[in-house]
Amino acid sequence: MAGVDLSGVPETTLWTLRNRAEEAMRPGSYLVDPEAVRLYRTLQDSGEDFQRFGKLSQSHPLRALAFDTVIADFLAGHPRGPVVALGEGLQTTYWRLGRPDVAWYSVDLPEVVDAQRRLLPEEQAITRIGRSALDDTWLEEVAAGPALITAEGLFMYLPKDEVHALIADLAARFPGGRLVYDAIPAWFSTMTVKGKVKLSDRYVAPPMPHAQTVSEAARLTDVIPGVASVRDVLLPPGRGVWANPAMRRLAGAPWVRDHRPSITLLTFAEMG
Repeated sequence: MAGVDLSGVPETTLWTLRNRAEEAMRPGSYLVDPEAVRLYRTLQDSGEDFQRFGKLSQSHPLRALAFDTVIADFLAGHPRGPVVALGEGLQTTYWRLGRPDVAWYSVDLPEVVDAQRRLLPEEQAITRIGRSALDDTWLEEVAAGPALITAEGLFMYLPKDEVHALIADLAARFPGGRLVYDAIPAWFSTMTVKGKVKLSDRYVAPPMPHAQTVSEAARLTDVIPGVASVRDVLLPPGRGVWANPAMRRLAGAPWVRDHRPSITLLTFAEMG
């Protein structure tokens, strides 16, 4: 079976796959992602309607590169990992990083893990766990200690109090570890909750009730036990307007940073 039948939040993994693969297929692209291209073409051949996701966006491929940099930086100091990808969907990060020899855990809903097993290459290093990221039983399957946890395109779909509780659990289980995740501003969250993010006449983005500003993220050291430091991670340069250095300077301006999407890197306190 080459196709995939996902709906609701899991369906968004096809949206992000389309944007990454289309960027990677551009001549001279900043994104090298052959596994995403292979999977995208396979699903196209099976009849998947990617046109329902509307216009292409560089936000997803640039986000992928930003996450790659954070993961690579962690692995430089922890060559064996582990890396835990929460809500990983059909991300192809592991292959984009050159199939690192690390313990890699992919945690997602059972229907998504089924799609992963059918559509992505089997890798001895990858352990797939078919559970919600909020089901804390998956924590026992990963060795305690420093780990790099990603939540790419996930937390905005979950209740804020449950996300904060999960982060506290991660900090307790993985002292000295790091968590990287992306967030959306309140104005965009409101639009999604009202069903106003219509990508095409066939697709409306699911509600994203959890918003977080850069300033709110900076206060997490006082809000969530075990969070030692917070860093705002800017997107790397892209093409066109996304390559303009002024865009990067503007993203850090006080009157802009709390109204734009963001990527947050948390470092967990070392074991006392």
